[in-house]
Amino acid sequence: MYNSKEIKQDIFKKHGKSEKDTGSPEGQIALFTHRIQHLSEHLKSNRKDFNTERSLVRLVGKRRSILDYLKSKDIERYRSIVKKLGLRK
Repeated sequence: MYNSKEIKQDIFKKHGKSEKDTGSPEGQIALFTHRIQHLSEHLKSNRKDFNTERSLVRLVGKRRSILDYLKSKDIERYRSIVKKLGLRK
């Protein structure tokens, strides 16, 4: 499974304060990014899977809103997570 417990713990350990810190914006953004990448790969081979496409759009919107929140609260943390995950080109 692409989103197993171990993968989530690893993501939160890398980007959050600890592996149990699931509420930090950085951890949530990293988890959404992981899920977005997985769904994007799925859609490359299944172009007509419209339910997955809708889920992908919703995830991108959620990630965008958390990024906007983080940008308004702490610009340095925002810049750090964007650089770590490579979200901007």
